Amino acid sequence: MGFLDKLKTRWNVKSNWSVAVILLVFALTGTTFMYTVKPYVYPIFGIDSSSSTWVRVLAFFFIGLPCYQILLLIWGTLLGQFRFFWEFEKRMFRRMIGKK
Repeated sequence: MGFLDKLKTRWNVKSNWSVAVILLVFALTGTTFMYTVKPYVYPIFGIDSSSSTWVRVLAFFFIGLPCYQILLLIWGTLLGQFRFFWEFEKRMFRRMIGKK
């Protein structure tokens, strides 16, 4: 079983094209996050590279993570994969808060 087949099984998608689009959404989301949230949103809250490690970690969880999730839904919607990413985020938040 190849890499794409494993991803299709894990993500419950049927085509290699869907896997490629999903991977593209993750790539675009990460790139958008690095070019927008870090340089523009974090400074609004006074967070930069000289901030303490704890401040940066807390900023990631309370500012960065929600921004990333919103960007993920935006890119997923634009590329026709909203349903996949909506379910992906619901699963992720269930795991974070401990619900099954």
